[in-house]
Amino acid sequence: MPKPGIGLIGAGHIGGFHARAVRGVLRRGLVEGEYVGVCDRDGERAEAFATAADLPLCTTDPQRLIDDPRINAIYVCTHTAEHRDLVLAAAAAGKAIFCEKPLATTLADVRRMAEAVHAAGVTNQVGLVLRHAPIFNVLQQLLADSALGRPMTVIFRDDQFFPIQGHYESAWRKDFAAAGGGTLIEHSIHDLDLLRWLFGDVCRLRAQTRNLAGHDRIEDLAIVELEHESGCLTTLTSVWHNVLSRRSLRQIEIFFENGYFALDQDHLGAIRYATAAEDGPRELSAGEVMARYLTQVGMASQEYEAILNRWSFEDLFFLRAVAAGQMAHPDFEVALRAHELVDAAYRSAADDGRAVTLT
Repeated sequence: MPKPGIGLIGAGHIGGFHARAVRGVLRRGLVEGEYVGVCDRDGERAEAFATAADLPLCTTDPQRLIDDPRINAIYVCTHTAEHRDLVLAAAAAGKAIFCEKPLATTLADVRRMAEAVHAAGVTNQVGLVLRHAPIFNVLQQLLADSALGRPMTVIFRDDQFFPIQGHYESAWRKDFAAAGGGTLIEHSIHDLDLLRWLFGDVCRLRAQTRNLAGHDRIEDLAIVELEHESGCLTTLTSVWHNVLSRRSLRQIEIFFENGYFALDQDHLGAIRYATAAEDGPRELSAGEVMARYLTQVGMASQEYEAILNRWSFEDLFFLRAVAAGQMAHPDFEVALRAHELVDAAYRSAADDGRAVTLT
């Protein structure tokens, strides 16, 4: 198979994040490939990116990047509203695609994108990064224990300072035309995907949203109640606030008939738990979580130590899939299911929290 030749479209905050991960993966020999080029509508920013990474191609025209024969893998890291056309163009060119979440501002566009990458048969992955978090992969393994009985309820709180400020500096996230919504679609699409992944499909939900910051159609509070087909009832509270000193946090409590789990990290940390079969609470340390995760994904400890930053797993596995000519995960179909939940939540909120049934 040809080695990945990588082109990145969008040199903002999230583009820089992936660029550093890609360079780290390639430099450390975890994947053989070449980081070829960068595109950004801001020519000066694109040039600064290209200079820092010593890239042979720098452009403000995304089609030039997509058409370049040296490039067989495209990263789409622009404003959400721009994702659709870039993905469709890359799929038409037969390029592997990594697209940041959310895939698009509307469910109809997401469906069109999923159909396009499927028809093109290209490797595709979406930046639903929690799918590659060690803590959630190990948690999923723990939850599979039949001795726990049935899942009863999940209490999930996700809070983050409004990402138009601080180190995010993403002013476009207050613009509905660019983002398609607020904390629900832009941030908690991760959480809805996680809940569906861990506890199964959702048959019904209801939601309420609030807009306290006053940006048109950009909610900064969302509360979603979900009923899973398993019977589990979950509650998600998603908040954007102005406390810049508080880092983004996810706090989760899970109750089974015969078990309890709690965690307050979204990448690596301890998992606290108690079961009816054991006396007293237990804790799986962060080190134990990482050791179990590396075993799950078949990585040696020295490979992990070569990872540039804690979120580089998704880039590593995408590039490995491209190099092997295989499908990647989570793909556009997984993202489509998450977008269906987001769309249902917005419909419920627009109807004063009336329940929406999913088929």
